Amino acid sequence: MRSNTKWALGVSLFALIGFPVIFLFISLLSGQWNYLIISIFPSFSAGLTGLIISLQQLKKERNYN
Repeated sequence: MRSNTKWALGVSLFALIGFPVIFLFISLLSGQWNYLIISIFPSFSAGLTGLIISLQQLKKERNYN
């Protein structure tokens, strides 16, 4: 189960950091900054939610062992 928690941590970090970077490049290439502006809130909300939950689960697993 520990590897699933680390996987969830990686996915949440990608949602928190990776998606805004991808949309930043799209915005730079197209000149349409709406892509970046519209993508910031959903990616931060999904990334922070996943990050908080996965960090809490990692602490529970560490205290259990």
